[in-house]
Amino acid sequence: MKAENNRVLIVALAANVGIAVAKFVAAAITGSSAMLTEGVHSLVDSTNQLLLMYGRKRAAKPADATHPAGYGRELYFWSFVVALLVFALGAGVSVYEGVVHFLKPEPAVSPLIAYGVLIVAFLLEGGSTVAAFQEFNRARGPKSWWRALTSTKDATTVIVLLENGAAMAGILIAAIGLAISQATGDPRFDGIASILIGLLLGVVAIFLAREAKGLLIGEAADPELVDEIRRAVSRPGVTGVGEIMTIHNAPDQIVAAVNVDFDNRLSAGEVERIIDQVERELRTAFPAIHRVYVRPHEDAGVKFGDTRGLLPGA
Repeated sequence: MKAENNRVLIVALAANVGIAVAKFVAAAITGSSAMLTEGVHSLVDSTNQLLLMYGRKRAAKPADATHPAGYGRELYFWSFVVALLVFALGAGVSVYEGVVHFLKPEPAVSPLIAYGVLIVAFLLEGGSTVAAFQEFNRARGPKSWWRALTSTKDATTVIVLLENGAAMAGILIAAIGLAISQATGDPRFDGIASILIGLLLGVVAIFLAREAKGLLIGEAADPELVDEIRRAVSRPGVTGVGEIMTIHNAPDQIVAAVNVDFDNRLSAGEVERIIDQVERELRTAFPAIHRVYVRPHEDAGVKFGDTRGLLPGA
């Protein structure tokens, strides 16, 4: 999973650097506002890939005395920073440039160069988007697209996927704006296209910030995994399984705490043996579980034969 995510980021970074250079050159030659906006967009995307790669490297650091739970949430922090950059630099600069060129329109020159760059950019963005889509599609399983986007704990792939999707849509908007400007002889449509690209980036940035904020604060594991943990804990000597609290420190780092009611006839040594067995089996069965804590608790909620899926806070 980590290797795949790094591959997605490297592909996206290489594509965006090349695209940014081409767009800025084309903007300088043609004077197109939308083209300049697209260049800024690609430059911001390139910076974002670097930040996400740095976040992944920091998140892989082992736990220490200062951070006993590890550094996993660094990835979520940098994901939130990326969302802010998309909003402030991507959306903000796009809208500003669009307004300036709408109020003081300048006709574009050499539009064929702009179209050529947009076509190349669209193809490169498409290749990067396909890589992110394949990774996201493998991870989402049977979930719907919307549910997978809003419930995933892997912020990296989602950011690359949505950024690239927004970039491809922005390229189409820029091309349409340039074409209408040519057809009507009114360069203000180029500025309008830039504003629309900015609004699109703003919507994407708000969505990414919302998801990154939730992960940074701490989100529980999927309910399906919680139910699997409950079933795995249930065994002879366990008379009930109560609250199961889970939290993601990173996409592949889950901390789980389980309230368990043990048979009162068991000795302390037998309870310790079962706890050790449960912890080892859970970490083996679910590699994403980084740490698990089993807490003996009398009358812990769900008894054998009760099929309710008690979730944290329920």
